[in-house]
Amino acid sequence: MTTLNYKFKNQQLLELALTQSGADAQHNNERLEFIGDRVLGLSVAALLYEMFPDEHEGDLARRHAVLVSTDTLAHVACKLGLDKHVRHGHMTAGRVQHMYADAMEAVFGAIFLDGGFDAACKIIIELWRDIAAADISAPKDAKTTLQELVQKSTAGELPIYEYLEPTGASHKPIFNVRVSALGKKAMGSGASKKAASIAAAEELLKILAI
Repeated sequence: MTTLNYKFKNQQLLELALTQSGADAQHNNERLEFIGDRVLGLSVAALLYEMFPDEHEGDLARRHAVLVSTDTLAHVACKLGLDKHVRHGHMTAGRVQHMYADAMEAVFGAIFLDGGFDAACKIIIELWRDIAAADISAPKDAKTTLQELVQKSTAGELPIYEYLEPTGASHKPIFNVRVSALGKKAMGSGASKKAASIAAAEELLKILAI
């Protein structure tokens, strides 16, 4: 764990962060994961704000969704060697990536509780800066980004788009779309159904990034 450049004052927090619920139903990393998810989200958002000063909110949201995805978290966890230290019960192949990602978030939650937000944020930015810099341009299609995010987080499910009644003047209608995924909903509007669905996907990506 020395590659984290952080020394825990309370070593038990680290041990808890690396304990999956399958190994211990009562004392596991789920609560730390809950905190770490929020710490990661804010830290990555701050990093993107600094690195890409000319990008709009939608571009930043799409970058953010990729950077906090299960695949990215699992990649960082394995790079740090967390995969060799996680305590877990029986694990199907399809859930291994999620387990590593959850443990990574839990470690950030543990650092937050042990040393505060600044300490956790510093570690995250050190780990994520090069990953963020690797993509010169933001993902262009919010619907594709959302679909990939949902599929990685579920058993292949897809976002659900509902096309609502247009508003505005009849000769120049404004189309409205509601999208649902991962227990969240968002609305989007635009001059066409396509534009409205993209706007809705962008809004939901922002919500899921929180």
